[in-house]
Amino acid sequence: MTRELIDSGIEWIGAIPETWEIIKFKYLFSIIGGNGFPDILQGNTSGDYPFCKVSDINGETDYVESASNWVSQIVVDDNRFSVIPTGSILMAKIGAALAKNHRKVNTVRCCIDNNTQALVPKRNDDIRYLLYLTKCIDMRWFDNNSTVPSINNSKLLNFYVPNIPKREQTAIASVLDNKCAKIDSAIEKTQKTIEEYKALKQSIITEAVTKGIRGDRPMKDSDNTWFGMIPSDWQMMKVKYIFRIKKIIAGEEGHTVLSITQKGIKPKDLSKNEGQIAESYKSYQLLNKGDYAMNHMDLLTGWIDISQYDGVTSPDYRVFTLINENKHDKKYYLYLMQMCYTDKIFYGLGQGVSGMGRWRLQADKFLNFTIPTFTKEEQSEIAEYLDNKCATIDTLISQKETIIKELETYKKSLIYEYVTGKKEVM
Repeated sequence: MTRELIDSGIEWIGAIPETWEIIKFKYLFSIIGGNGFPDILQGNTSGDYPFCKVSDINGETDYVESASNWVSQIVVDDNRFSVIPTGSILMAKIGAALAKNHRKVNTVRCCIDNNTQALVPKRNDDIRYLLYLTKCIDMRWFDNNSTVPSINNSKLLNFYVPNIPKREQTAIASVLDNKCAKIDSAIEKTQKTIEEYKALKQSIITEAVTKGIRGDRPMKDSDNTWFGMIPSDWQMMKVKYIFRIKKIIAGEEGHTVLSITQKGIKPKDLSKNEGQIAESYKSYQLLNKGDYAMNHMDLLTGWIDISQYDGVTSPDYRVFTLINENKHDKKYYLYLMQMCYTDKIFYGLGQGVSGMGRWRLQADKFLNFTIPTFTKEEQSEIAEYLDNKCATIDTLISQKETIIKELETYKKSLIYEYVTGKKEVM
C-alpha cells in the first residue's frame, strides 16, 4: 500500500510522507570554516593530518582519507588550525568551485583550507544519508551574490530539510548505495568506451597524416624521430618553408576577442568576466578568418585551430598562415598540427620549467621542425577522409556522452526522490 504524502510547505522538498517532519539545517549540522594555509607549510606528503584543499574534494567519489598536503600536530598547534572530526562533510564555500557542488565525507581527522568548510553532524544521524541529503542541495542557492561567489551560511543554517528517524535514514542510504553503485558502474563503462573511441580517432589521424591513405606503397625513413617511415614520394620540409608567422598588433579597441580552447578558437564573452580579462585589447594581435593560431605556451592543455572569425587574440599566442595555399591543403596541416599536440610531439620539442604549468615551443624550434609535404591533391584526400572518419567517431562519442548525462540526471532524481520520501524503501 502506497503511503500518504502531504505538502511539506517547503518548495524544494515538495510532498513528504505524512509521518515525516521538516527541520532547519542548523539542528543537523554545525559549520567549521577552514584556515589559511601559507605556502611555506605546503608540500609535505606525510604528517598527522591531511590538509584538504578544494582540489582534494573534487571528483565523484564520496569519501576522502588523504590529501596532497599533510601537517604535523606541532604545525596545527602553532597555527591554531581547526581539526575537523571524522564523519564530517567537506565542501567548497567560495569561488567557481561552489558551482561544482563537490562534497566528501572525511574518514580521518583532517584540516581544511579557507576556501572550504566542514558540515559537522550534531546528532547521531546516518552520515551516508546526510551526504545524500546534501547532494540534493545546490549550494549556489545560498550565494551572497557578490563579485566572487560565496556561501551565506546564515541562509544555509536556516534552510529547511527533511527530518526522519535514523532507521529510515539507514534504509534509504542502503538502497541508494546499491542503486547508485549500479549507475556509477554503467557511467564508468560508458566513459571507458568514450576513451576507447578517442584513442581510435587519434590513431586513425596519426596513421593518415604520417603514412597516407593510399594503401600499401614503398616507404622510406623520414629522418625524423616523430614521423618514422613515410611514403617514398613524400618529402620532409621545415615548417618555415611552408608557413610564415604573422604578428600585427591591432592598435585599437572594438575587435572581437578570440580565445584558443580545446574546442577550437572561440569568441570570448567579456560580459561574463570569466578567464583572463585585459584592461585594454589594443595590444592584442589581429587574427583573421582562415589564419592558424596556437597556444604554444602550454603544450599539455593548449591547442591549435584555424580561425572561423576575424578578431584579435593574445599577443602571446602564435598566429601563422600558409605561404602558398595553392600548393597545400589547410585542413591536412591542421590535422597534422593537432596531432603534434595530442601525441605530445610539440611537448617533446618544448622547453620551460617542468611542473610550473608552462612548457613552451619556441619560434625557432617550431620553424625548423620538419613535417611531411607532398601533392595538394593527396593532402586533400587525407583531409576529406579524416573529416568523414572523425565525424562518425564524434557522433558515437556524442551519443555516449548523452547516455552519461541521462544516467547522471537519473541518479540525481533517484537520490532526491528517496531523500524526500517520494520513493518508499520496500
